[in-house]
Amino acid sequence: MNDELHEGPLTPVTHAPPPQKLTAREQRRRRRQRRRRGEEVLAWVLVPLICFGIYWGITAGFEFMGTSPGQVWDQLMQVKAMMEKRGA
Repeated sequence: MNDELHEGPLTPVTHAPPPQKLTAREQRRRRRQRRRRGEEVLAWVLVPLICFGIYWGITAGFEFMGTSPGQVWDQLMQVKAMMEKRGA
């Protein structure tokens, strides 16, 4: 059983030198880089949510009032026409 081990002399292990400590300027640059990346990801998530929320809010408001954007537009055009007649 000991014949199967194939033991030989140990090879020395070289250790990598410890990483150099970053300068304050380099640390600041990396912090800014991480913050910008985080802000970018947050923007890709929040902007569509905000747009959808605004759309949903407007649609819910029209539903609550029992009207539609087309009807509101037609009424605004009628008011505009009445104001033009009054001014002439």
